[in-house]
Amino acid sequence: MSETPRTSAVIGCTLLLVALGASTAGCGSDGNPLSAEPYDAADQIAFNGPTGDGQKADPDKPLEITAEDSDGRITDVTARDATGRHVAGELSADGTRWHSTSPLAANARYTVRVSTEDEDGAPGRKVLTFDTSRPTSKKHLTVKFGPKAGKYGVGQPITAELNRPVKDKNQRAIVERALKVDSVPAVDGAWHWVDDKELHYRPKEYWPAGATVRARSNLHGIKISDRLWGGRVKPLKVTIGDQVIAVTDAASHQLTLYRNGEEVRSIPVTTGKPGFETRNGVKVVLAKEYFVRMRGTSIGIAEGSADSYDLPVYYATRVTWSGEYVHAAPWSVGSQGYANVSHGCTGMSTANAEWFFDNVREGDIVKVINSYGNTMEPFGNGFGDWNLDWKKWRGGSALVAGTPDGPGPEEAARLRPRAV
Repeated sequence: MSETPRTSAVIGCTLLLVALGASTAGCGSDGNPLSAEPYDAADQIAFNGPTGDGQKADPDKPLEITAEDSDGRITDVTARDATGRHVAGELSADGTRWHSTSPLAANARYTVRVSTEDEDGAPGRKVLTFDTSRPTSKKHLTVKFGPKAGKYGVGQPITAELNRPVKDKNQRAIVERALKVDSVPAVDGAWHWVDDKELHYRPKEYWPAGATVRARSNLHGIKISDRLWGGRVKPLKVTIGDQVIAVTDAASHQLTLYRNGEEVRSIPVTTGKPGFETRNGVKVVLAKEYFVRMRGTSIGIAEGSADSYDLPVYYATRVTWSGEYVHAAPWSVGSQGYANVSHGCTGMSTANAEWFFDNVREGDIVKVINSYGNTMEPFGNGFGDWNLDWKKWRGGSALVAGTPDGPGPEEAARLRPRAV
């Protein structure tokens, strides 16, 4: 190998020290090559991106950096665009090759920082910048986060509605990796694909009381398929209130409300009678409606039959889209606390219903136990998300399904050598 100016400088420094009789000094501040000023590693690496003025990289192609010097190796690579989005990648165990494993964004500027070391352990650095070209397709995938910004209970999932279906598993992984949910305090959570156009995000346990939750997307400019690119997405911020959990025991005919783990009030209720049993399981408050006109025909009861009804209902707290509420039922006060006589709703006195209405918010938990009804379905009729155990919930993710339980995959700021 021919001698380079850098190796000549190292040799010259060594000879100078010998001539001066130095015993403790070195070329670095403490004699350790790692403390030396990094050298320019431009002649030690090769880059597959554009190098000429005005040239732009194809975002469809992975980024690749290789070590050209047989006596040196790559030790670290970080790649980010101008918005701070990190490009995931893998570095071979021998340090000879790094390649990106997540897609580049179109029409973006990237800065790549490459760290190397030579055979003596001296550090090298090279910073590369390049632009990517615009996407050829004009079809964009956009996302609408839910719910609306505001304050919610500890059971409120974060939803992501896509404007186009995404069926392919690899494409789903690209989308899911770009949808970020962060909370303060931090919790372990995961996305679950409800169908081709909707995802829900929830923590392993309920959100902590008082948490701040933010959802954002890094999809803009990212290629999802040959004809589909990520579009701009409006971020979301919600806050979480007290932990409010209402437990309805259909066997004892009592609803007990707990706030931050402490019992606040126990209310006599009636739930669904035989044939109309109230659903078991965890539900989430969807809405509060001061007045609702309830008709038996809305749940399939024939008009004029023995079970037919048409009633004005007040202080109605909705827990399913199909019409299950916690509400005032003054006509059944004599049965409340003693028998189940409703058509599936949880009924209580008007005074108790007003108190309950005033003390819960959207996202609070309403849990029914000891009913003969079916378990609340996870999706499609409200938020039954909490009726899936954590393993099954993670199984609906395109990223963490089948992996050991733990925090979701995060893009590490520093990449370390890894076998490929």
